[in-house]
Amino acid sequence: MAGPRHISVSEASRPVLPRHAKLKYDETREVWVILAPERVLAPDEIAVEVLQLCNGERSVGDVSDQLAAKYAAPREAILTDVIAMLQDLADKGFLTEAREKTS
Repeated sequence: MAGPRHISVSEASRPVLPRHAKLKYDETREVWVILAPERVLAPDEIAVEVLQLCNGERSVGDVSDQLAAKYAAPREAILTDVIAMLQDLADKGFLTEAREKTS
């Protein structure tokens, strides 16, 4: 059995939650959580917004562009923060790189 596939997050990365992890809203606690086997992570509001944009099709650069436009903030500052946050999640096994679709 292969171990977790660690990724190095960059502006060109197209991160996505792995099949074993789900981003869900916990109605009881009224918070978003990432559910994975034997693990639960409660990301903050900003992390949830970033994760909702990480669909495996958008690059980290695209996500940063959207957030910079939405919040009228410097793109480079957002990009730096998004990469750091996503790398932390990837290092913990909560993110993987989207695979190229084959026909």
